[in-house]
Amino acid sequence: MPPVDKPITRRVPAGAAVLQEDVTAAIRAAVFQELAAVGYGRMSIEAVARRAGVGKTAVYRRWPSKLQMVIGVVSAVAIQDTPAPDTGSLRGDLRALLGSTAQALRHPLASQIVPDLLAEAARNGEIAHTLQSALIKAQESVGGAIVRSAVARGELPEDTDVRFALDTVIGPLYWRLAVVRTPLPDRYLDRLARTAAAVLEADRAS
Repeated sequence: MPPVDKPITRRVPAGAAVLQEDVTAAIRAAVFQELAAVGYGRMSIEAVARRAGVGKTAVYRRWPSKLQMVIGVVSAVAIQDTPAPDTGSLRGDLRALLGSTAQALRHPLASQIVPDLLAEAARNGEIAHTLQSALIKAQESVGGAIVRSAVARGELPEDTDVRFALDTVIGPLYWRLAVVRTPLPDRYLDRLARTAAAVLEADRAS
């Protein structure tokens, strides 16, 4: 009678082999702080590890290089689920979206990190591709939900172009806060929401 194969028992990794979530969270926070403090070019894995209070090996277990670390951390934040606003009207939903986007862009860390990463993206195709994919995925998730709700209410046609809608809504805000970096006038977001809604509704008749 042939010998019976014994089942293979896999030992669960312990100690240093386990990626602890609290350590990962500390490293992610340190990445953003270092990006804001020194920029991508002068940033180092050693500095991130020191700021996070961990050894370099803890960082390398998660990401093999500085580029992969930054791309991984920024992408994870960019694509995190953001609930779509549901105010009952297209204009109200656009105003809510503009409010949350403005808050994110005016965050002290974001205001320093975004321009630096965009400059690096112009020099590094991998960063450019990853940022573009992550941002498009995040914005189209919310924008698509807003457009679908507006279509269901009869405010927009079924063939509304989500990317065009997002360009119309977010483009001016991004220009003001991330490119020319000037303060928003009073009621700017209200005016922008009203104008964007009017543009999208007018496009329906064109």
